[in-house]
Parts: sequence; C-alpha cells; structure tokens
Amino acid sequence: MLLFPRLWYTDFPADIPHTGPFNPHFVRDLGVVYLVVALAFAWSARNIDRSRPVHLALTVFFVGHALIHVVDIASGNLPHSHWLIDAPGVFMPALIMIALAVATVRIAVSGEQ
Repeated sequence: MLLFPRLWYTDFPADIPHTGPFNPHFVRDLGVVYLVVALAFAWSARNIDRSRPVHLALTVFFVGHALIHVVDIASGNLPHSHWLIDAPGVFMPALIMIALAVATVRIAVSGEQ
C-alpha cells in the first residue's frame, strides 16, 4: 500500500475497485494505519502483561472497519459478493479480536493474570 498503491488497488483479491476510484494518497494513508496496527501487534506480543489497552484499541479498529463494510454491503454501496470476499480479511479478524477481548476483559474483572 505504501510503496505500490496502484498495484494494491488493482491486484488485491478483495475487489477494492468496488469501493471507489483510485486515490493514491488515501491508499498510502491506509498503509500507514496498517503499519501502525502491525507495530501495535508486535509491541503487544513482546509486552503481553501490558497489552490489554492496546488490544482493546485494536479491537475497536477491527470492529469499526468490519461495521463499515457491513453497512456498505447492506446499503448496496458494495455488491453482495463482498459478504464472502470480506469474510476472511475483514469479518474474521474482527470476530477473533472480539473473542480475545472478551477473554481479556473477563481475566481483568476476575483479577487473574
């Protein structure tokens, strides 16, 4: 996304052209977002005992991203084929993050470590 925004837009197997016209600045902006997400995951993996707030923030990002896709598909802004296209890369990560967030909140509430 950062180095080759047009190739990401045209060749990524998620039918990104359905989301609107190519905008290299916007694609690079999103590339920075995903770089920050990757760094947050890496930091969390190395600092597992302090990662709860970072994990919850990442969960908000993934769930928000998935909800935007749900609204766009349900409203007809994206074709219904995106229910399946977006399942592995958008919906599943959000569901996994929710499941992990529920577990981490339960641990925090119960006082376990």
